[in-house]
Amino acid sequence: MSASITREAALRVALAARELGDLSAPELVAALVERLALPLTEAKLAGVTVADLQVILQGDEIVETGVPKDRLKQAVRLLWGEGIAHSDLPPVMAYADGDLPGSIRVACASNNAALLDGHFGSCERFLIYQVSPAEARLIAVRPTLEADHAEDRNVARAALIGDCQVVYVQSIGGPATAKVVRAGIHPVKVGAGGTALETLVALQQALKSPPPWLARVMGVEAGSLARFAADLEASDA
Repeated sequence: MSASITREAALRVALAARELGDLSAPELVAALVERLALPLTEAKLAGVTVADLQVILQGDEIVETGVPKDRLKQAVRLLWGEGIAHSDLPPVMAYADGDLPGSIRVACASNNAALLDGHFGSCERFLIYQVSPAEARLIAVRPTLEADHAEDRNVARAALIGDCQVVYVQSIGGPATAKVVRAGIHPVKVGAGGTALETLVALQQALKSPPPWLARVMGVEAGSLARFAADLEASDA
């Protein structure tokens, strides 16, 4: 699917779909592909008009909806790429390997702003953080629209965050959990929601003396085991 729709185009479509109310991002993609053909690129989206969206919304395959004209115009502007920098997406910071010693990479399932409010199989995007005891830095925002057109969307979503060691979600099903674990990613469910950064504060503290599960993720000895080993050495002496 990566050759069929660019990541930037997927982001634009996802944001435009939210302006259109009941129309889901996959439905909007299907309608745009029917009208514009593959690959779906930023250049093609830049040619979409309000009239095009009206035809799409009133077509036979999508239920007619009474979207106000101002929201249609805003959806078109988002498809053009206008205002993306001022959307609810949190700002991404630069990162280079080695910037945060002792860090791990974490994905957070999100639907809105910087909230950790998404289910693994249905969230609109993953917020990717590089997390060390001293800092949690947002280094990428990855829309899931592209993955949802794969034959196995759970495998595709796991591949989308394949460079992460941990994924935080509000919920995740059994089959999806198995595929995430198989990809080498540790899933963590958080029921309360809130922002991703609020959740990552606890992880930052845990990184200082990691419990066994986190130590395995980091590839180091668990803090509790290290203390136990030290006690053994002291008793032997």
